[in-house]
Amino acid sequence: MTRPVELRVRATPKAVPEVRLRLREYGYDVRLCATELLTNVVEHVGEGTPVRIRVLGANEPGRVRVEVTDPDPRGTPTVLSAAETAECGRGLVLVSALADRWGVEQGPGGKTVWCELVPDREPADLADRCGAFVR
Repeated sequence: MTRPVELRVRATPKAVPEVRLRLREYGYDVRLCATELLTNVVEHVGEGTPVRIRVLGANEPGRVRVEVTDPDPRGTPTVLSAAETAECGRGLVLVSALADRWGVEQGPGGKTVWCELVPDREPADLADRCGAFVR
């Protein structure tokens, strides 16, 4: 496990590769989950929204928890089906496929979308794991 990280950024398309770079000590799956959750804030809450991203150890050894917190308590992210030709709509499909579990914690000051995964696990066949969501 690498050190815990907390980043505060504005949710913008430009912030996505910057966050990926700042999380470079973590594996691909952790970086992908963090940036997909950040992208959801850009798309569904609004560009420029202040966001806190935390990557830390989970309650179980060997797990990493990724949290993305935004100030909008409304809206519960859900996994949706995406058509093969759709240009968006797969972010939570990827998070759901890579993470062992994920969820949303809502409070009066906003919401936190989180996921927990085992970094550096043998690569799963994402096509199999995502197939149920992508049609």
